[in-house]
Amino acid sequence: MSDGDLFKLYSQRILALSTEMPCTEPLAAPTASARKRAPLCGSTVAVEIALQDGKITGYSQDVHACALGQASAAIFGAQIIGMTRPQVQELRDQLAAMLKGGPVPAPPFTDYEVLTAAREYSNRHGSILLAPDAVLLAFESVA
Repeated sequence: MSDGDLFKLYSQRILALSTEMPCTEPLAAPTASARKRAPLCGSTVAVEIALQDGKITGYSQDVHACALGQASAAIFGAQIIGMTRPQVQELRDQLAAMLKGGPVPAPPFTDYEVLTAAREYSNRHGSILLAPDAVLLAFESVA
């Protein structure tokens, strides 16, 4: 990867998002938790969710990832409260499609546009998908 490619991939916006991580405090009484690891890069995300009537009412994330994974988790964490499992699955599917050349996920997740530069780096896709994947895994534990 050339220096120009790295500069493009790790833009200022991505780096800023990676330092603005929401929802980092542990939940007092989580309904479920899960940990997910991206095998290609070793990034990890551990999540806790609190649920009421099938909706996420509380969320916590512990992110150990590259700037791309951190930026993705920041975007995800800023919008997750109030979502249901089908909505998280839809977002995850839209994000995966975007990484393969599809459109940016629908609102309120349009900030994922900043990660379109990562399309060419499939070894980073797992890190970008970690937060929604971990939440889906947490949902499975309460089903």
